[in-house]
Amino acid sequence: MADPYSTLGVARGASEAEIKSAYRKLAKELHPDRNKDNPKAADRFAQATNAYDLLSDKDKRARFDRGEIDGDGNPTSPFGYGGGGFGGRGGNANAYAAYGSGGQGGPEGFEFGGAGGPDLGDLFEGLFGGGKRGASGFGGDFGGRGRGRAPKGATVNYRLAVDFTDAATRATQRITLQDGKTIDVKLPLGVEHGTQMRLAGKGEPGPGGAGDAIITIEIRPHPFFRQDGHDVRLDLPITLDEAMNGGKVKVPTVDGPVMLAVPPGSSSGKTLRLKGKGFSTKDGSRGDQLVTLMIDLPADDPELREFLARWSDTRPIRSGLAG
Repeated sequence: MADPYSTLGVARGASEAEIKSAYRKLAKELHPDRNKDNPKAADRFAQATNAYDLLSDKDKRARFDRGEIDGDGNPTSPFGYGGGGFGGRGGNANAYAAYGSGGQGGPEGFEFGGAGGPDLGDLFEGLFGGGKRGASGFGGDFGGRGRGRAPKGATVNYRLAVDFTDAATRATQRITLQDGKTIDVKLPLGVEHGTQMRLAGKGEPGPGGAGDAIITIEIRPHPFFRQDGHDVRLDLPITLDEAMNGGKVKVPTVDGPVMLAVPPGSSSGKTLRLKGKGFSTKDGSRGDQLVTLMIDLPADDPELREFLARWSDTRPIRSGLAG
């Protein structure tokens, strides 16, 4: 059994960020899609995924450090009843969850954990449980390890393209599975581009039951909205008289149009905030919509030109830029 720290190339006192960074580097280097002619890479990929799965779980890591479990997560007691080794491709069920099913490569452009995305240790948790206890309370063979449960079917990966406004409002999405069935899924709190969802039992069938489905969410770009963390940004054109005199203007939001009060004397670049009109956060609240005012002047308006011929702004507005 391999030492998970050695497998990832980190010290025993490595931080969570260091462990995650080491795994991401190895995963990109060893991913089967990049090493189709190198079967050893798939084995090393499986070992790295197994090591990360253990070390990213605080409880498992602590138990390993105390010597209670080995690098495969099995009890080290000579009479333990921990489960058998992982089955599946590359000797690790977690590994092929990361690169598709049925011998096919994973989805093009697969990323290992995006910003704000779910923790990979949780996402690709082991598909096999520990072995069953024998009548004596120990493993199937007295003094030995019990046999693992029958393996579940392979994990199937899907990509789900979601409209920007649907992602912000967490609108229910319909997805067609590989067996032709359609299901409706609710987008998770804190959803962002690259977020992954797991659907238990929606993967390929297997002796131990169906595997899971992993859905990677892709948020489509919007013509005028932009995502900024949990906030939504919008550049709003306004006329010169709206900027000078102020007033209420209609503004689009992900929830539909609202009226926004523009303060008199507003300049281009002034940003106004619409509370609760952004993306959801993981605690159930929502970000805001940040509206940046952009004064749009007519290209050639005779009345405006005539007015400016009689008036000029004499303020030293660039005095602060003097060297």
